[in-house]
Amino acid sequence: QVQLVESGGGLVQAGGSLRLSCAASGNNFRINDMAWYRQAPGKQRELAASITSGGSTNYVESVKGRFTISRDNAKNTVYLQMNSLKPEDTAVYYCNANAVLSWPTRRVAYWGQGTQVTVSS
Repeated sequence: QVQLVESGGGLVQAGGSLRLSCAASGNNFRINDMAWYRQAPGKQRELAASITSGGSTNYVESVKGRFTISRDNAKNTVYLQMNSLKPEDTAVYYCNANAVLSWPTRRVAYWGQGTQVTVSS
């Protein structure tokens, strides 16, 4: 019932910037928390950044001060602005959204397709 479509990944040099977008679409839903996860080669998938329906944000320590998560509730879209990118930021980035659907009312987590971010040295 809900689809998440990601965009904005790519190849950048160290120190560069990218902005990821993830748009949710469907019927009879509302989005609560949204997040960006990432998975680098040889590492577990980690929560990079999250944002609640009220706009409270959290970041993994390694991206604090460099990444900013934001959302546009009117567009059902979450963004991840990534500045001062480092090679260790290289990963597949996955959008996650917790949705409340109707009817019946139920909570379902959705994932985007993943977008590759590669940061060259």
